[in-house]
Amino acid sequence: MEPSRPTTMCGINGILHLQSQKKVSLSCVTKMRDALEHRGPDDKGVFIENNLGLGHRRLSILDLSAAAKQPFVSQNQRYIMVYNGEIYNFKDFYPELKNKGFVLKTSSDTEVLLLLYQLYGLEMLPRLNGMFAFAIWDTEQKKLVLARDRMGVKPLYYSFYNQTLYFASEQKALFAAGVPLKIAQDSLEEYVFNRFVAGENTLYQNVKKVLPGHHIHIYPNQKVVVQKWWDLKHEIQNQATIQNPVDWFTSTLDASVKLRMVSDAPVGVLLSGGLDSSSILASLKAQNFKNISTFNIGFKEKQHNESHLAKMLSDQLEYPFETIQLEDYQLYEQLLNATYFQDEPIMHLNEPHLLTIAQKAKSKVKVLLSGEGADELMGGYVRYKPLQYPSLLGIIAKMGSFGLFAQKARYEKLIRYAQIPTHAGLVLYNGCNIYPPDIAKQFGLLRAPQNQYRNHIYQEAKEVYPNNLRRQALYFDQHTYLNSLLDRNDRTTMGAGIECREPFLDQRLITGLGSLDDQWFFRGKKGKYILKTAMQERLPSEILNFKKIGLSAPWGDYLIKSAVFKQELSSFAASELFEMPYFNHLDGRKLVRNFQKGDPRMAAYILPLFMMHIWLKTYPTKF
Repeated sequence: MEPSRPTTMCGINGILHLQSQKKVSLSCVTKMRDALEHRGPDDKGVFIENNLGLGHRRLSILDLSAAAKQPFVSQNQRYIMVYNGEIYNFKDFYPELKNKGFVLKTSSDTEVLLLLYQLYGLEMLPRLNGMFAFAIWDTEQKKLVLARDRMGVKPLYYSFYNQTLYFASEQKALFAAGVPLKIAQDSLEEYVFNRFVAGENTLYQNVKKVLPGHHIHIYPNQKVVVQKWWDLKHEIQNQATIQNPVDWFTSTLDASVKLRMVSDAPVGVLLSGGLDSSSILASLKAQNFKNISTFNIGFKEKQHNESHLAKMLSDQLEYPFETIQLEDYQLYEQLLNATYFQDEPIMHLNEPHLLTIAQKAKSKVKVLLSGEGADELMGGYVRYKPLQYPSLLGIIAKMGSFGLFAQKARYEKLIRYAQIPTHAGLVLYNGCNIYPPDIAKQFGLLRAPQNQYRNHIYQEAKEVYPNNLRRQALYFDQHTYLNSLLDRNDRTTMGAGIECREPFLDQRLITGLGSLDDQWFFRGKKGKYILKTAMQERLPSEILNFKKIGLSAPWGDYLIKSAVFKQELSSFAASELFEMPYFNHLDGRKLVRNFQKGDPRMAAYILPLFMMHIWLKTYPTKF
């Protein structure tokens, strides 16, 4: 195991008045900072210099000393940094920094990161293996830099408001500073059609994300320059040929897992019982890591439950196992909590469950490993399958128009999907539960959103994988759907004061997998062929061959059978949501009646609106 060092998991925030003569208010910076207390309950810091203020909340995992306290000042006193994340390979730079004459004053990756910036500026970014979001203030040039990791594991939001730049790890800190909480109309449309807002936009007016793999410079003359520092398209196209894919994959995954175990704090695994998280645990066992706790969320409904597999594997590998179920009033309370932490209506519908298991894990560990990213990198979703033969979808659509198979639930969604007329639409809406024809029919909304960012990524996907809709969908998901999953992971685990790491999202795996042939993903019935092949000697057949469930929750049952949710469903029928301009032609009571009649298709229509109702009812009242 590596020796100890301080962590930098935290919440960061800052204010930059673009009118340099205007001084930053200490109370405003601290108000923003303390809105993020859940991200860093162990320590806090502030730096203010005239028109610039930086705030930091720290989650201390290893070193509780003040040596690596943030905001962090460079050795030459020129740069001030607030930083959220982990640079896993920071010790690789020790010899180089010592050869440059630096004497390290801490054992932190924070100091290494700022020294690298002092030496090389942002040219150092491609050398980092980690997850990060940081802000650096140049006291000489009066310039601010914001930067974010390759895949957007760590969040960073910003807003220009009243001649001032506000930025923070979560939107709630911006609202705490006085940025207006207003829904953006275009974003609301995208939420309805696409489940979440992709790209730099958010659900809110005048609140944006720093895009993954990008950095932003804000200069004294108020000039703002946004640049892309990591380009997945370029990386895939320039990846050297991998001669032995299974050997390469196994060794690279093991190296990634080992790198993410750089910690003396107790580490656990979010273990669903599925292939992805089980592979992480199997890699730990193969590398002889000890004292790894596993944590699982279970369901009483058999069709949603993988707990038995997770327990079987934990017992087999001799790791401690804990599971928990979440139902009724506790689920309702956690839904409200998760909505607050998420800052937007929850989308994946398992946010309350992840928050609960992270809170349970908190008593044992401060670090959790997750299997996130494997499906989007290796084709693990069944929804990719129809894209293999898109010409057949036209035939399926015609069969559906005659009512064939419409009563069989697993075909009903396919029939609706098959009605999308273009290849672009098939990729753009592949991750959705309802599609533009459904929305036109059920809601009377005929105009799909512009989706400029989504269309841009689709064009890139076509350039990387021409005439290959399945690979285009993977590339598209890696820039959209996966970002929403990572945001969910960050919000639910940091909401519990837990650091979450994703070994599948090592850049070596991302680019290498992107360069492999289709046979390594889509061979066989279940996808992720290369992962299954690599794990054949490590995992039991029960896990290798188990039908994928994922962390899905039976919300349709909750809303109809649970007393607290039945009551909330009645409230939803008369929600002020239906007074908003975009929804005021919908009949909430009719939607609920149709849902209560038992039509299984209605859950896909009701749930996004129901979660929007929960958000509208609870979240804005916090500010």
